[in-house]
Amino acid sequence: MGLIKAATSAIGSTFKDQWKEAIRCEDLGNDILMMKKTTQNGVISNKSTIIVGPGQCAIIYDNGRVIDATAEEGVYTLDDSSTPSFFAGQFGAVFKEMWQRFTYNGATAKQQAVFFFNIKEIIDNKFGTPAPVPFQDWSHPIPNQMTGQMLPLRVEVKCFGKYTFKIINPAIFMNEIAGTANIYRKSQLIEQIRSEVIASFQNVLNELGNSSYKVPVLELPSQTDEIKELMDQKVFDEPIRRRGISILGFAVESVTIDDESEKKIDSYELSSNAFMQQGTLVNAYSNAVQDAAKNANGAANGFMGIGMMNMSSGGTVSGAATGPWQNTENSVAKEQEKTNIEQVENGSSKLDSWQCPNCKKEVQGNFCSECGTKKSSDKFCPNCGKKASNDAKFCTECGTKLV
Repeated sequence: MGLIKAATSAIGSTFKDQWKEAIRCEDLGNDILMMKKTTQNGVISNKSTIIVGPGQCAIIYDNGRVIDATAEEGVYTLDDSSTPSFFAGQFGAVFKEMWQRFTYNGATAKQQAVFFFNIKEIIDNKFGTPAPVPFQDWSHPIPNQMTGQMLPLRVEVKCFGKYTFKIINPAIFMNEIAGTANIYRKSQLIEQIRSEVIASFQNVLNELGNSSYKVPVLELPSQTDEIKELMDQKVFDEPIRRRGISILGFAVESVTIDDESEKKIDSYELSSNAFMQQGTLVNAYSNAVQDAAKNANGAANGFMGIGMMNMSSGGTVSGAATGPWQNTENSVAKEQEKTNIEQVENGSSKLDSWQCPNCKKEVQGNFCSECGTKKSSDKFCPNCGKKASNDAKFCTECGTKLV
C-alpha cells in the first residue's frame, strides 16, 4: 500500500466499483501542530484521494504502522498495489525509518488514518525571565586590587522577547508528544517549550557575559544573531530538539535592570567623576546642616557632629561645600608645581649654570662647588677664558657663542 501522486501517475480504473474518498486537512494556522483525519468507519478505501496543502506533512497510518508519508503539497491516491513512495520533501531519511520500525504503544487495532503535521514556522511565541538572572556587564569593569585584572560588574536583568519554532522530525514529535490524538495544539506544549527556551537563554547569557564576548548589558537586544548562533553551537536547545522541534528564530525585545543593579551602575558612574563626587558631598553637607538647624533640642550636638565629620575628612567636606571648584583649582596648581619640579630634576634649568673661570667646571649657584671661586657678573668665554662685555653674544677672540 502506498501513495501515487496524481500529477505524475493516472488513477487506475481497475476498482471501478470501489467507492473513492477524499481526505484533506484545512489550513492548520499557527495553533494546531497535528490533526488526524479518517473516515467514519476508520478505514481508508483503496483509491482514496489524499490532498496535502502547503506547509503540511501527511503520514498514512495503518493499524499501528506507518505505511507511507509525504511532505510535498499535492493530490495523491492511496493504492493497495503500490509500494511506499515516500514523497519526502525535506524528510526523506525520517520517513524511511518510520516505515521500517515505527510503532506506537497502545495503538487501536484496525485503525487507518492520515495524520497531518504543521511543518510551517510557528511564530509569535513570547518568553520572559520570571525572575532576574545574573549577567556579567563588561561596560562597567572593576579593577581587582589583588591581581590588577579588570572584572565585570555583576548585574541582574529581566529579558523579554519572542521566538519561533518548527517541527523538524514528525516521527519523533508523534512518538514523544502527540501520539495518535485527534488534534494536538500548540497550547498543550507551549509552556514546556517556554521553560526550556528560558533555560537555554540563561546559558546563552552566561556565554555572552564572559571575557570572549564582553557584550554590554544594554546591548543584548541587538545580539539576535549571536544568541541564535550560540544556541546552535552549544546545543542549548537539546531538550527541545528531542521532541522533534527546533528553535528557528530568537529575539530579545527588552532588557530591564533590577533596582539593586541600577544602584550599582549609578555608584560606578558617580565614582568615576570627581565633579559628581563633589556634588554629592555638597548635597549631603547641606542636608546635614539643615537637619541640624531644625533640631531645636540638639542643634549644638548636630553641628558638633558635622564638625567632627569635617575633621575626619581633612576638611574635604566643608571645602567642597564652600567652594566646590576650589579643590579643582588646587589640584591644577599642585599638578603645575609637580611639573616644574620634574623639569628641574630633568635638567630643564641648565640655563642657570656657568663655567668657573678658574677650574673650568660647569657649576650652578654663586660660588664654584669645586674651587670656591665667586661667580663674576662679567662674561667670560667658556673656551678661551677671555673677558667679554655683558651684551656680547660671541667671543671676540675665538668666536665661541657666549651664554
